[in-house]
Amino acid sequence: MQLRMHPLAAAVLAIGLLATGAAQALGGKPAVDRNTLVVALSSGPGNLDPQVAPSVDSAKYAWNVFDTLYGFDLKGNIEPRLATAHTVSADGLTHTFKLRSGVKFHNDAALTSADVKFSIERIIKPETKSTRRPYFVNTVASVETPDAQTVVFKLAQKDGAFLNKVAGYLYIVPKAYTEGLATPEAFALAPVGTGPYKFVEHKIGQSLELARFDGFWGSKPGVAKLLFRFVPEASSRVNAVLASEVDLATDVAPSDAEQLATRKGVSVVSVPGGSPLHIRIYSNDAATPLSKREVRLALNHALDRDAIIKSVFRGQAAPLASTIPASYPYGSNPALKPYAYDPAKSKALLAQAGFPNGFETSFYCAAAFPRALCEAVAAYWGQVGVKAQVKTIDYVAFNRINNVHQSGPLAFSEFGNAIYDPIHVIGGSVAKGGTWSDYFNPEVQKLIDQVEGEADRGKRDTLFKQILQLTHDDGQAVLLAELKLNYAKDPDLQWSPQVAGWSLNFRNVGWKAPQP
Repeated sequence: MQLRMHPLAAAVLAIGLLATGAAQALGGKPAVDRNTLVVALSSGPGNLDPQVAPSVDSAKYAWNVFDTLYGFDLKGNIEPRLATAHTVSADGLTHTFKLRSGVKFHNDAALTSADVKFSIERIIKPETKSTRRPYFVNTVASVETPDAQTVVFKLAQKDGAFLNKVAGYLYIVPKAYTEGLATPEAFALAPVGTGPYKFVEHKIGQSLELARFDGFWGSKPGVAKLLFRFVPEASSRVNAVLASEVDLATDVAPSDAEQLATRKGVSVVSVPGGSPLHIRIYSNDAATPLSKREVRLALNHALDRDAIIKSVFRGQAAPLASTIPASYPYGSNPALKPYAYDPAKSKALLAQAGFPNGFETSFYCAAAFPRALCEAVAAYWGQVGVKAQVKTIDYVAFNRINNVHQSGPLAFSEFGNAIYDPIHVIGGSVAKGGTWSDYFNPEVQKLIDQVEGEADRGKRDTLFKQILQLTHDDGQAVLLAELKLNYAKDPDLQWSPQVAGWSLNFRNVGWKAPQP
């Protein structure tokens, strides 16, 4: 699992922040030409080696330069990529993939099963320093290549989400080329994949250029050149669209999206973000009030989520009923409803728990989250007697302590999901021993253990629904909202974003034909 923070720092920019003097973009007038797409990103990829340091930013590049055996469509459903067939043995321990014929790497080398075997083994090797190693190292026992078009994964234990992990994490790199490099780090300087675009140039902190790969195995994208420009300020990205300096801007702030809806010549596209914005509760310490179920429920009932969403996020979010939002392909529980705003009930629960006058606590509010959000939560809790100190902290410093269980007793958190499977979030934030879990419920853990080895999607769906019901009733986390992802673009640009995913997929991008 990887903790991924939504760019919330831009979410509460004041109305009127867009430059009123910015030139108005006109549909059908690209920033460069109809063979080029210029995209404004909030930041650049931290590493161009997709196996080493995948992140929100690196995935926006990697999805276009590299392929996996299976991938995801726009709604997160599994679809074939480099493999055309996948079979699983009756005991669930053998996964066999048949590779697509005629696939070429960007250096014109032919894809074979040896490249797939090399790729998974490279991820598992400690010296690669892959952030995806934990998802395979204890599961994949061996990899066999009976012929050039067949790959067989032998697992040490059943993994019901193995295909999703392959689709989200196992980027394929060329064996001969990669082994020929002087150091493992050299691949990031000249990456080679099988995707629809190939690497051209990376100006660190400024831009990344990709060119369409004419030897791509699938349908060719309608744009020959991708140019990513790194523009940290949300308003600057939008103004660049309005000035026809870029064709697409990502991470558009809710306030900006609200204004753009009334402007001609620019389109705003919004999709569910798929990330549960919540407050992590350190509930395993029996000496604290947070160990009591009634207290955790009281903290939830003390918040007016609708008011927070309206004021802080300008309506660009939905109240959260569980840690798995409804935008996931499966596994959410539509029967659950967000906790009702009920201060009287909150006070009664606190009294029931032995805190009729409330108590004092604190929570971390990393710089990635709007200060207004954190202060609103503290104010609501204060109305029921819970006095919470807001502890602001740098985003990098927060991640450092959050990853080692030192961000207690409460911390604002948000998860992304690179594999479109609920276990990604549940395993990290709810399961005993999860990287971001300070919660334990034996009944919940029993269900998690079951779902880990269950391959049948229908049965997994049922198990996740049960997990979510139990954690909701137990007040496992303070649930807040699922934010939307907003994009601003030229109206003539034909492109749709991923639902519940922050990766950028330009495999089907193109421009409308110009009007005569």
